[in-house]
Amino acid sequence: MPVPEDLSAHLWTTLEQELHAMADREPALTRYLLRFVLPQIQPHSALALLLADRLAGPDISQDHVSAILTEVLQSQPDIADAAARDLMAIQANDPASRSHAHAFLNYKGFHAVQVARVAHVFWCAGRSDLAMWLSNRASVALGPDIHPAAKLGAGILLDHGSGIVIGETAVIENDVTIMQNVTLGGTGKVRGDRHPKVRTGVVIGAGANIIGNIELGAFSKIAAGSVVLKDVPPHCTVAGIPAQIVRLHQPTESASTNSSPMRVC
Repeated sequence: MPVPEDLSAHLWTTLEQELHAMADREPALTRYLLRFVLPQIQPHSALALLLADRLAGPDISQDHVSAILTEVLQSQPDIADAAARDLMAIQANDPASRSHAHAFLNYKGFHAVQVARVAHVFWCAGRSDLAMWLSNRASVALGPDIHPAAKLGAGILLDHGSGIVIGETAVIENDVTIMQNVTLGGTGKVRGDRHPKVRTGVVIGAGANIIGNIELGAFSKIAAGSVVLKDVPPHCTVAGIPAQIVRLHQPTESASTNSSPMRVC
């Protein structure tokens, strides 16, 4: 389900408090940090400023990038809600995350997912040139290579972010964790729907390759370095080359509840 309005608002309020506290601890960063918590600034504005910092370059100004992002973020408040859920997932699942502010400022996987959501809106609107530019710019600046047609849920953690490839027809549902150097790719032998479908609650270990139009069942786990070439049932762990089931898990109450619908086009 979408993040409740009060919970999302609480997250952004907590983020503001953490940014103020960080500015107090590190005066050298004060001017930079307080840009995101100016009076009356909204979550979509904070996201646009942050992402524009990451994507701007010699050929395009921060103001120009911010205008492109704001066009979508202002009209699609569910993206800010999904970002809030991502931050919650990072805090819950990554022991290295010291605060929501730490993740908001420094996690390039988090940044890449937000850009991918904006690019997806442009893609769905038929503005594929702008969508592909954003996707490429994010890949160059941040690391993850996410096709703008890919469908992303909420509560996503791209841990480290480096080396991740997500193909055009891939689907990633809610509450999914993907470690570094993971590929959700095609075989190269077919066109059309050719990339993996990652269901709710899946965890994919570092260096895993998931290849083809296959399904990773809900709450399954993919061991690091595995090569997955066929469907994976829910509630199990697979490992190896090619990956085989090595463990079965008992479904939990939390695992049986599904999450919010994704943006589709």
